[in-house]
Amino acid sequence: MDSGVNQSGTLNQGSNSASKTGNPRLRHTQFKIMEVLIKLHPEEDKVYQFMDKKRSEGKPCLVYATAGANKFLRIYYGKTHESLHALKADKETSE
Repeated sequence: MDSGVNQSGTLNQGSNSASKTGNPRLRHTQFKIMEVLIKLHPEEDKVYQFMDKKRSEGKPCLVYATAGANKFLRIYYGKTHESLHALKADKETSE
């Protein structure tokens, strides 16, 4: 049954190098934010909790910092998206 196609969840992939595509200033800013989170230890912060979980799993610093930066961006995008929709709805109801 091995046709060379991996079934979902069966891919065993080795280590990949971090992608350096995109804006280098944005990447630098993301890692500075993660550095501050690591130093401040804000236990109630969702991103810090996520990074701490990855660190406790034995992931290298670059891996959990990258994962934390991605989580931060997903949360930021979600909140921004929600706010923009709320503003649009308020504008439509006031007209």
